Amino acid sequence: MKRMNDRHLALTPDALVMMDTIARTGSFAAAARELGKVPSALTYSVRQLEEALDVLLFDRSSRQAQLTAAGNELLQEGRRLLQEIDAVANRVRRVACGWETQLAISVEDIVAMPIVFELVQAFCEVRPDGAAAGGPATRLRLRSDVLTGTWEALVTGQVDLAIGVSSLHENPGGIELRPLGELPFVFCVAPHHALAGIEGPLTDAELVHHRAVAVADTAQRLAPQTWNLLPGQDVLTVPSMRTKLEALLRNLGCGFIPEPLARPHLEAGHLVRKETARAAVSATMHYAWRAERSAIGLGKALQWWLAQLESPQTRRALLERHAGPLA
Repeated sequence: MKRMNDRHLALTPDALVMMDTIARTGSFAAAARELGKVPSALTYSVRQLEEALDVLLFDRSSRQAQLTAAGNELLQEGRRLLQEIDAVANRVRRVACGWETQLAISVEDIVAMPIVFELVQAFCEVRPDGAAAGGPATRLRLRSDVLTGTWEALVTGQVDLAIGVSSLHENPGGIELRPLGELPFVFCVAPHHALAGIEGPLTDAELVHHRAVAVADTAQRLAPQTWNLLPGQDVLTVPSMRTKLEALLRNLGCGFIPEPLARPHLEAGHLVRKETARAAVSATMHYAWRAERSAIGLGKALQWWLAQLESPQTRRALLERHAGPLA
């Protein structure tokens, strides 16, 4: 019984965060700096955890923080448990009924923000329960994420609604998805880029010699994604699709961007669309939310947003109207 109690006491959220930080930073010293501890304290904590579990978590013969098979298993399961802890902690903050105290929304970087703010304005003008003045008591919190980061924000309970997620991620259960629409991407370069004058579809053998501009995935715990990058290709990594567009306009590289975002620049001659030997790139986007398992059901603020997203016009505008209001 003592051994079982030792394991229960050792497997704390702090211990799991420590394992995640060591694995992510690659060394005890770097992890100690991030956690605000001295390396010796971190080493002692790891040894305590190993003694409680009666396993070796790190290979002491390696100069790096190299996980053993047991350590890697603990890392993967620990990350899953931390996600569940985050999800529970965030769910219990919700009000028992009625309008939520706060509604957090993650908006994928490629979604049209002008339309998101049109929806925010409409939400703020809602008159709940027949009130003559004043919008909902719910405070909105918007955040922008990229690729897997949008999905991660939802499954870890950091947000209540995610607009612009892929259906390719593993659903841990309790997540509802609905289609947002299909978003085509086009390969673009500046008019004076070396690739602009090449005839015919561009091959990988041609592209690999030119710098690609890529948007960084904001995922911290789930595996980040990369798209259309070639081995050995020089890459300029930027934080958002709009900064990627700026980099392309400044002839700092080449890459795929959403066709609606590129359209005005293609029409003005500021960008040149090029065909590639690869198949046409298109993303199937969704919106998603965590389905409630209790009798309380969905909060009224989330219900309002889901009702707006049921409109085909709104969904289309969220993918296409990057420079105008919802018509």
